[in-house]
Amino acid sequence: MQPFIGLGVSFPAGESDIERRRSWRQSSTIRAAALWSWLSVATILLAPCAWAQSIDEVHVAPRSRASQALHPGTDGSGQDSAAKRLRVDVDLVLVPTTVTDHMNHPIVDLQRQDFGIYEDNAQQQIRYFGEEDAPISVGLILDVSRSMTNKIDTERRAVEEFFKSANPQDDYFVISLADRPRLIADTTESLEEIEHKLALVIPDGHTALLDAIYLGVSKMRTARYPRRALLIISDGGDNHSHYTAKETKSMVEESDVLVYGIGIFDTMPMPVFKTLEERLGERLLAEITAASGGRTISADKREKVPEIASAISWELRQQYVLGYKSTNGLHDGKWRSIKVLVTASAGDPPLRAHYKRGYVAPEK
Repeated sequence: MQPFIGLGVSFPAGESDIERRRSWRQSSTIRAAALWSWLSVATILLAPCAWAQSIDEVHVAPRSRASQALHPGTDGSGQDSAAKRLRVDVDLVLVPTTVTDHMNHPIVDLQRQDFGIYEDNAQQQIRYFGEEDAPISVGLILDVSRSMTNKIDTERRAVEEFFKSANPQDDYFVISLADRPRLIADTTESLEEIEHKLALVIPDGHTALLDAIYLGVSKMRTARYPRRALLIISDGGDNHSHYTAKETKSMVEESDVLVYGIGIFDTMPMPVFKTLEERLGERLLAEITAASGGRTISADKREKVPEIASAISWELRQQYVLGYKSTNGLHDGKWRSIKVLVTASAGDPPLRAHYKRGYVAPEK
């Protein structure tokens, strides 16, 4: 196992790499268990779709209406005094879901009867139906490696367009990635300050994409809002990370973070000096985002990247939330798979649902 260095995360002095990672995983396990309780117990799958999905549960904080219904007494931060009681007394699984057509356009006018939901192939009754429009904590993960030299202006315009659809109450942080990920802007800074810092970045170095995702998900543990998402903008695979694809996917699946990706992939034949990881970059990004319930959108033309960023920003605020009480009442700590079906009108192209593909049931 390679050493965990340079990820910009603060650890107590004197701890070894192995101790740090063991400590993190232990805390992550405890957190996952607690969140999974919320999940089988009024959880919100904040991560709709792109690999199999999952970190802490099928989560995504319900919107104001859902919040008031499921979390009475909340102060708006998601940390209400009744949280623990609700996690134990309420056996409602909340599944945030985004629906798109064959052109990748979000569909926002569906009703409860347009959805069907299954857990482990057993149909469930939808007991709650709403739309998610609460503030969100967003982390941008921006590739500034050498290969982005001729694409950095496109990336900057994409960030600008993404922010145009921002909710004034949203908060953001920005991680740049090259040889290693770096936190270049935190939630205390304005959007103008974030854009200014990005303008000063000079592309250089390799691509530590997996390390950057790992850092982004880790930072989300202290995010302001229960609804949390990462947006990755990159042009290829990983060739410089300490974490593996398996470790990163596992972390994403166990988190409550929705991950989206914009792939700026060259259309010209790949040079022979590119590594296998770079050649498989599009697949890697798609698998990781899908694991969270999000997705990757590849740009066949660079001029489309800002438009895609704007669409993702808007899509994050156009989610449906489906709630059901599982017919499996066991608290056995086992994985429960979820499947959401969307009914399209006769003759219409099929619609696609993006959601987190399962959760781990709480244990008594």
